Amino acid sequence: MINGRRISVVLPAYNAAVTLSRTVAELDRDVIDEIVLVDDASTDQTVSLARELGLEPILHDVNLGYGANQKTCYRRAIERGADIVVMVHPDYQYSPLLVPAMASMIAYGEYDMVLGSRILAQNSVARGMPRYKYVANRFLTVVENIFLQQKLSEYHTGLRAFSSTLLAGLPFERNSDDFVFDNQIIAQAIAAGARIGEVSCPTRYQAESSSINLRRSIRYGLGVLHTCGQYQLRKHGLRAYPYLDFDRAQVPARLQAARHAAKPAEVKEEVRESARADG
Repeated sequence: MINGRRISVVLPAYNAAVTLSRTVAELDRDVIDEIVLVDDASTDQTVSLARELGLEPILHDVNLGYGANQKTCYRRAIERGADIVVMVHPDYQYSPLLVPAMASMIAYGEYDMVLGSRILAQNSVARGMPRYKYVANRFLTVVENIFLQQKLSEYHTGLRAFSSTLLAGLPFERNSDDFVFDNQIIAQAIAAGARIGEVSCPTRYQAESSSINLRRSIRYGLGVLHTCGQYQLRKHGLRAYPYLDFDRAQVPARLQAARHAAKPAEVKEEVRESARADG
């Protein structure tokens, strides 16, 4: 726990046997209350290894897709009473050591969602990111920042943390079962008025790290552009999309209440004094 908040780390796994042990070894059990691993019908030893590591993996009988895997992860974490949910790819591309820092940013009421950025304050290409992926990342991020009216350094990271209040208020079950889920849930969070923070995340690009092929990368990029367009059409009342249709009045109020509850007592008193002075 951090600041009395229960922390769950979710691992959406698919053929992660080579890297799973290293990922789990770097998860700080002093602050993490539960690790949820969902296996999307792996064909390697991911499930048996997870059990050897003391985990109780949830199994998909057939491969449902990356987005569907996340849905199961988040649903399970919420059901088990998590206050903060941190997704870490078990392919060891992103540093699990950042979980306490990201969780703290939510646990103390500063943010509702935190992204581990591969771009912020580092040379991603020098660290091994393929140049074509870097160029695509930069192009898509510029477009998304324009359409979603944000200033994020990237939207495509596999390391992200959420408050359970935010997750419970988003209809993420309506999102795609494929990779574009990642962008749809950020669009939902923005629509809900969530505060989104970022931390610089060193990444590793190794042969055993997961990666999608060119065809699926192109499909993902097109999906990102579609999400941007849908967000704007929904915002201006021109079209309705199920994944963007939810109560936009209640969710921000719940997020604000959760952030206030997370603040230390002395900070709350300063806020009350300020409000009385302004009134």
